Amino acid sequence: MSRKSPFASWLCAMLHCFGSYILADLLLGESPIDYFSNNSSVILATAVWYLIFFCPMNLFYKCVSFLPMKLIFVAMKEVVRVRKIAAGVHHAHHRYHHGWFIMMATGWVKGSGVALMSNLEQLLRGVWKPETNEILHMSFPTKASLYGTVLFTLQQTRWLPISEANLIFFFTMFMIVCKVFMTATHSHASPFAPVESFICPVFFGSVSSGHTSHRHDQHGASHEVSHPPPPPPAKSKEELNEGTRKRKAKKAE
Repeated sequence: MSRKSPFASWLCAMLHCFGSYILADLLLGESPIDYFSNNSSVILATAVWYLIFFCPMNLFYKCVSFLPMKLIFVAMKEVVRVRKIAAGVHHAHHRYHHGWFIMMATGWVKGSGVALMSNLEQLLRGVWKPETNEILHMSFPTKASLYGTVLFTLQQTRWLPISEANLIFFFTMFMIVCKVFMTATHSHASPFAPVESFICPVFFGSVSSGHTSHRHDQHGASHEVSHPPPPPPAKSKEELNEGTRKRKAKKAE
């Protein structure tokens, strides 16, 4: 796509780079293209996009995808993610002092705006897969951003007795360790899965039980349908003899 439609490819890259800022500005009633006034950031993102897709022999892509280099970039990305969550909550708190849900929403889209805009990015590439909605199937960064923005909101409203600097440090270390480990081991298992498997059935019920009963119903229905009809009752000798006499009478006529 980068060679057939370079502008669409560049636009998708800009959404990946600045999607979180665009969503946060939309939520807070500000201009969604305000961040594009930062010329140095746009030029840097454009340079990276060009090197990724048009560097001779894919040298730049091979360098950044080399595992040791990739782990460094993954760690740096998580540092930026946590700071964006904290900045989003702080910005929303400055506008809405008692708007807890606004703080959470702003911090969440600041931390995972790129993933939340994945369907729009797919649409620009000519692909439409609504079943890949990030809200329906949250990845680890999206879930971590959601949980992190709850913590930063509680800290910002003085319900969590910890300083903002300490919370940023501890949550950043958690994100770096988890994401680097998942990248190094090529694992997609969420660290929150054990806790969610214990809490979700208590508060929201078990999904498997509903599916099991549904499968049992279908299984029983299939058994009912698959049963062959009972054979007709056998005819007695008198009925057989009477039928034979009738056939002979018809032949004689």
